Amino acid sequence: MYRVILCAASALLVAVTVASAIADDTLVCTAAENDESIAACGRLLARDPNDRSAHFYRGTAYYLKRDWDRAISDFSQALRIAPNDVLSYADRAEAYRAKRDYDHAISDMDEAIRIEPTWAEAYKIRGNFYKDKGDYDRAIADLDRAIQLDPEYVVAYALRGEAFEAKNDPDHAIADFDEALKLNPSFAAAQRGRERVQALLPRGK
Repeated sequence: MYRVILCAASALLVAVTVASAIADDTLVCTAAENDESIAACGRLLARDPNDRSAHFYRGTAYYLKRDWDRAISDFSQALRIAPNDVLSYADRAEAYRAKRDYDHAISDMDEAIRIEPTWAEAYKIRGNFYKDKGDYDRAIADLDRAIQLDPEYVVAYALRGEAFEAKNDPDHAIADFDEALKLNPSFAAAQRGRERVQALLPRGK
């Protein structure tokens, strides 16, 4: 009887120790900050290769390290496990954008929008990709939609202002920068954009 109790106690201690280790690794992994986070996520994945969160947060940590290919690999694994995970689509798209692979980046955001058609941020992200690619009309259309869904979306106004600026449409550009600054007077990107456009206008305008 004593031996049975001892075995049961030992098994319980092992279980508690394992559970504590998993909890610690989960906490460090989800911080997605540094090499420690990457290692913690790796330990979680060694226990469960289909842990979507561990792939996602390790992908985020790799992204912050500018290791785009490993980030893309982990976000792809997260999507294999959870095919409707719009955050993994968006973050993988950002990694593709960092590689200047705009076609794959836009394709990922197409899929995110298909899954969540009223997600304003998805249109903002895709609009920004189109702007970076030089397709300003599509950028403006996406940013229009983002603003329609969220009329106080400061960043969307500023990005649309930049797209109008790139199209040599100073009036619309300044109007958007002004709207962004009305919503957030300390938004530096909008202030710089307005100053850039204003400097190119004839004096008195």
